[in-house]
Amino acid sequence: MDTSESSSTDTGRTESRPDTDAPAAEDPPRRGWRRWAMDTRPLRIPAYRRLWSSTIVTAVGSQLTAVAVPKQIYDITHSSAWVGYASLAGLVPMVAFALWGGAVADTVDRRRLLLVTNLGIAVTSLLFWAQAFAGVDSVVVLMVLLALQQAFFGLNSPARTASIARLVPAEQLPAANALGSTVMQTGLVAGPLLAGVLIPVIGLPELYLIDALALCVTVWAVFRLPALPPLGATARRAGVRAIAEGFRYISRHKVLLLSFLADIVAMVFGMPRALFPELAADTYGSYGEGLALGVLFAGIPVGAVLGGLFSGVFSRARRHGWMVIGAVVGWGVAVAGFGLSGNLWVAVAFLAAAGVADMVSMVFRGAILLSAATDEMRGRMQGVFTVVVAGGPRLADVLHGTAGSAFGPRAAVAGGGALVVVVMLALAAAVPALRRYRI
Repeated sequence: MDTSESSSTDTGRTESRPDTDAPAAEDPPRRGWRRWAMDTRPLRIPAYRRLWSSTIVTAVGSQLTAVAVPKQIYDITHSSAWVGYASLAGLVPMVAFALWGGAVADTVDRRRLLLVTNLGIAVTSLLFWAQAFAGVDSVVVLMVLLALQQAFFGLNSPARTASIARLVPAEQLPAANALGSTVMQTGLVAGPLLAGVLIPVIGLPELYLIDALALCVTVWAVFRLPALPPLGATARRAGVRAIAEGFRYISRHKVLLLSFLADIVAMVFGMPRALFPELAADTYGSYGEGLALGVLFAGIPVGAVLGGLFSGVFSRARRHGWMVIGAVVGWGVAVAGFGLSGNLWVAVAFLAAAGVADMVSMVFRGAILLSAATDEMRGRMQGVFTVVVAGGPRLADVLHGTAGSAFGPRAAVAGGGALVVVVMLALAAAVPALRRYRI
């Protein structure tokens, strides 16, 4: 590929130049079992390897805090409602600062922004530890700290993801996304399990402290990255106008718009987690309610991890648009199959298949966002992406909870999965930009 800076059209190729000494030669085709194994080419690039290695530690550490906060709030209040209010207290600043953080990431050195925000998250984790160690037992303090932590996360996430396109060649973006997504999904499985084991042994304060120490690894890894200043000499300000420019940019580039809509369709209509407790108690209660609930929640992340481990089979695909369409349709089919399953283990198998499809979708939607947008817009694209990823499942909780009460949980799940398939195919047929997109 040419080494000119990123450019894109709705139907054309994209070209990008990494800021590091990435391998330029085309690798020979992999044969035998290696065709299936995870594509690890991005790890040959020192800067990306540092960033990815830090994620291994923090993916688990962040989940310790994610478990500790609702646990501590419930211990104080004995109310699940307060746990829900705390989640909302974290969502609002995360959404606001993700949108602003995307604009900031397009105007400053992304390495500096990552340093500041990771330090902020680490200090917040230390404050979580301090209040728990001191026995403050204040829900207000916890909610304020959670809001502060999510604000820093909102600022951090767009810059972190947007930086990847400056560290690896465009043709390796799917592989880089698969590597990162697999680590994060592994954290979603291992982190809560580890927290469950550690809480009775060391207590809640130490979980916060472990997360804070893990973040020190991230800070060091970011410090070792090369400078990532904005490309070009045009001065920009990270204000409301810059955020609005990001949304206008999405509306003008149909392939970007479709990538966001694909995730919204899959998550809003097809994420059935709000119905897991009812299904575990009623449909699969004969297996043991606790066991059923645990394996239902683990099904999708486990499938996503497996999809990542065997991502070599798809990470070198060039027709990124078709990969997204196929993944979202596959997600819908798997969710519908889950809703129709009366056997717990068959249901979990469908959830795992949905997790594989979700991994494929994450890999190629992320690659499209990084390759189809110019560098000056990547931060804002990732800010919107963060909001969509965080907001879609929460909307799904409301939709599926309401539909489950009206039609029954299994009918609501199966109907949602079928709706995903119909709407995604309709979008793909109506707007050819996503079908045509390739690198």
